[in-house]
Amino acid sequence: MTRLDGRLWIIFEAARKGSAAKLAEGGYPPYNVEILPADAHCPERLRITLAVAGFARDELDVSITGGALQIRGEKPDEEPKDYLHRGLASRRFKRTFALVNGVEVRKAELHNGLLAIELERPNQEKRVLKVGITSAS
Repeated sequence: MTRLDGRLWIIFEAARKGSAAKLAEGGYPPYNVEILPADAHCPERLRITLAVAGFARDELDVSITGGALQIRGEKPDEEPKDYLHRGLASRRFKRTFALVNGVEVRKAELHNGLLAIELERPNQEKRVLKVGITSAS
């Protein structure tokens, strides 16, 4: 779970499902979750950055389904090659982060093998709703 200012932002899917899901994902691809400070133009934000070296933009998919941010990567089948050493991962992956109500995805950018997804929770006006009291007769 990630909290900023005492407010919940995202829930890591592996934490929700337990350690079996964490083992199934195998930690691939590695990622960072970073806090971006608020400024005059933007409220406080989060940036999730995944290391997706070797994946092209059209091999990646970022979507929101049922309140969850899903990042998927899948490379097309390639012809078999005769490697002396194969250290670059090119397997498909899926990373899921449950988003708390009000958190929005602002943008996703791929640069130098890093996929950066920026999340924002717009400042919401605090509303006071008056509830009328009736007499019970």
